[in-house]
Amino acid sequence: MKFSSRWMQGAALTLLLLILSQSNIFAQGKEPVSFTFDTEHIDDSTVYLNIRAKIAPGIKLFAMKNSEDDLVYSTLQFVDGVKDKIKGNPVFTGNIQKETDPDLESTVEYFTDSVTWHQPIKAARADSFLVVGSLSYMYKEGDDFPSKEEKFEEFVLPATHKDETALNPTDEVTTTVGNVSRLSTFKIFLLGFLGGLIALITPCVYSMIPITVSFFTKSSANQKQGIKNAVSYALSIIFIFTLLGFLITVIFGPDALNVLSTNWIANLIFFAIFLIFGISFLGAFEITLPSSIANKADSKSGTSSYMGIFFMALTLVVVSFSCTGPIIGNLLVLAARGSYFGPLMGMFGFSLALGLPFALFAFFPSKLNMLGKSGGWLNAVKVTLGFLELALALKFLSNADLAMGWRILDREVFIVLWVVIFILLGFYLLGKLKFHHDDELPKNDFGLPYISITRLFLSIISFAFALYMIPGLWGAPLKKISAFVPPMGTQDFNMAVASAASHGNTVSLSGEDALPAPKKYADRMKMYEPAVVVKHHMTTYFDYKEALEVARKLHKPLMIDFTGINCVNCRDMEGKVWIDDEVMKRLKNDFVIASLYVDVHSVYIPKEEQYYSEALKKTVKTLGEMNADLQISTFNANVQPYYFFLDGNEQRLIPEGYGHDTSVEKFIKLLDEAKKNYEASRS
Repeated sequence: MKFSSRWMQGAALTLLLLILSQSNIFAQGKEPVSFTFDTEHIDDSTVYLNIRAKIAPGIKLFAMKNSEDDLVYSTLQFVDGVKDKIKGNPVFTGNIQKETDPDLESTVEYFTDSVTWHQPIKAARADSFLVVGSLSYMYKEGDDFPSKEEKFEEFVLPATHKDETALNPTDEVTTTVGNVSRLSTFKIFLLGFLGGLIALITPCVYSMIPITVSFFTKSSANQKQGIKNAVSYALSIIFIFTLLGFLITVIFGPDALNVLSTNWIANLIFFAIFLIFGISFLGAFEITLPSSIANKADSKSGTSSYMGIFFMALTLVVVSFSCTGPIIGNLLVLAARGSYFGPLMGMFGFSLALGLPFALFAFFPSKLNMLGKSGGWLNAVKVTLGFLELALALKFLSNADLAMGWRILDREVFIVLWVVIFILLGFYLLGKLKFHHDDELPKNDFGLPYISITRLFLSIISFAFALYMIPGLWGAPLKKISAFVPPMGTQDFNMAVASAASHGNTVSLSGEDALPAPKKYADRMKMYEPAVVVKHHMTTYFDYKEALEVARKLHKPLMIDFTGINCVNCRDMEGKVWIDDEVMKRLKNDFVIASLYVDVHSVYIPKEEQYYSEALKKTVKTLGEMNADLQISTFNANVQPYYFFLDGNEQRLIPEGYGHDTSVEKFIKLLDEAKKNYEASRS
């Protein structure tokens, strides 16, 4: 197809007119002066409130007022409570100009491109408060001198060390958390040590202890040399497993592991891992490394001196993988919920427990007969672990189910499956079930099979646990395991709620009736409400702004509860602290509560409210992302549970947040202090 030159000229002219008209429209709608605000720590006692102005071409923004003779100027005003923190006049960064204005017949100072005003404010490095005020400014546009006002509310947050990197959504330790990292790492170490003790009584490892220790003590020139070799052997085991944890930390990083621990896809993978290992422990198959790896390690064990001892330890690690592999895999999954050194400390604890007997029995070889003979009881240990693996697998499947809102494992379905698993475990311990590798029960003096007292007590515990969970099918809170079962909101039938409704009874405290029902996200988020909230008919909000508006209207302090649907410590606080009568009375009467879930990925915020987060380094689309961004960027924290208390102006009533601490007395004192500070701020 051919086009005439006249047609092309006309098209080009039309396009040019469209571009000019669009640029004109854009220019007409552009603000003459636009502002951004932020705060910055300067030294140990000063913070700058930075006011950055972007000035459109042809506009003159007048400088701050210097004297009473100034006719046109800009000025800052602050609310009471902030005024006494102001340290002198603001300074500026920018190219200031001075001239005699012909219209005013007076000398004026102004900026034509951009300027940043720095207002000094008194603040220690640990202080946190809200700076509220307004900027009144004048500018010249043509022959006109318009004046406008720009209001601002900026938090001053505790200062971080200069060498710290910016927070991101996977950081577990923040400047306001204190010893959370050390506590979680220590727990992971204990968990790893327990895993090592369990691995010791598996068939692959247990039978190796007397054989290996005897080899070192008998093949050495003297007892001292035997002890030295056995200790080197134990230290080699510790080194190999700890190195594994270190490599996992370096390769994947703490951030990746922590993100995986709350990701629904990762939880499905963890579910598959626990399921496969559980079935393996029950005897369906064995998980082993290729024989070539074991053979190569074994061939090097004949090497002299310490290198040979090291490869003997490596041979034990490889050969025993069918028993230790499932425990190690589960340990690393759980360590993913820890801090940066989670995998490292978990594997150190595991290897310490595993290597300790080799060193102890080398020092006291006469005590080897304490171990007793290996037999069918070792396989019973594996099968028992298999049942526990299946129960834990369901927990990871539940995490993914809750995160995505599939409603596959609602509360009663989850409880039924756990009840069945622990009843079957009880029957197995009584010898009523047999698996592939099980031996016959030992026989007594009369030739009859019998079970040991240990197995009897373990079966009693298993049956008792199953019976304890059964009332949960009708809505019992199950406080002891509330952190593991799905939230009460997923329960289809709750006898207590149904009974109260049929009799027209609801548990309500004074002041609760004044709270309007939550609207934003309530239809999706009600299912995640914990048992204590459902039981006491608490009104909680799932959107920060909605809760803040309610708090302002009712003149109540706002309690922000940063929580998670898969947060074990959150359920622990609710089940041990919130449920207390005095705590519940204060929560319902004195506060408006915003329960902000940071791990909800299936609930999307409206498209017009989506935005880019500097803290998360991505566009915020889900409710969980929005709450996580709020906690990190505004409150400088990223652990759950974490509680903050604000007044109607979003000023903190308690300078620091409050984390996982199950002391009822301390929490009551905290609530009373927050209420007292709120009343003082209104007087």
